[in-house]
Amino acid sequence: MFRLLALHAHPDDESSKGAATVAKYIDDGVRAVLVTATGGEAGDILNPAMDKPGVKKNLPEIRRQELAEAAAIIGYEEVILLGYRDSGMPDTEDNARADAFTNVDEAEVLARLVEIVRRERPHVLLGYDSHERYPHPDHLAIHRYGVDVFTAAADPSFGPELGEPWAVKKLYAPMFSVARLTALHEAMLTRTGESPFADWMERMDPVADIGKRVTSVDVSATLSRGRDALRAHRTQVDPDGFWFHVPVDLVVDTYPYEDFELLATRVTVEPDEKNLFDGIAVG
Repeated sequence: MFRLLALHAHPDDESSKGAATVAKYIDDGVRAVLVTATGGEAGDILNPAMDKPGVKKNLPEIRRQELAEAAAIIGYEEVILLGYRDSGMPDTEDNARADAFTNVDEAEVLARLVEIVRRERPHVLLGYDSHERYPHPDHLAIHRYGVDVFTAAADPSFGPELGEPWAVKKLYAPMFSVARLTALHEAMLTRTGESPFADWMERMDPVADIGKRVTSVDVSATLSRGRDALRAHRTQVDPDGFWFHVPVDLVVDTYPYEDFELLATRVTVEPDEKNLFDGIAVG
């Protein structure tokens, strides 16, 4: 059985980044485990229908419930909550808190992640890219920890008390590629004359992905399930909002893939790879 471990910063990130791909692999028999670093306590209520008395006060508990529902829709076998506090954006009160994820002891976090990796023994690890376009402190931290745990978990000199060393074979980051955004933007303009990606296209560097090793996974069969998982985050996602403006059939006809940047590998990766587990032997 292949195994996959996904690292995410907040509840809802697991559903907006690579959810359909994880669902596809779970359907294929892959064991998938989700690690969520924070409770999303600093988040706003982004769905007007949920902006009502009591929701903001109980937001952490509600977001945990939303996460459990979304993870079940995707099919994760286990959800591990690290329990750190959402760091919020720079120069905010949330960001200054000692218990914010971005401020906690990095050695402690890395040790916890190494122990999880050594216990779960994933073949593929999902982290984050460098997040130049959305430099949220917690997302930047997940990028850093993903890279660090890829190395540390395999190092027998690092925390021998944390379990037997395990060498993850590949580290990927879900990405909104230039190719995907451009294809969907142009298809929406052709079909409707409007595109939800218009602002993104204006800000996007058209050569941003040159030099990146990108793997595109066909998610035609699980795209709708990924969207259902995102809808489960009712406080964060307006069901009539941005994420759902592009019809599923247009995505399937135009660009039925989720894209991943290969950040590190211990196996040979072919240039036209279409499967995150290609080149890996089960073990």
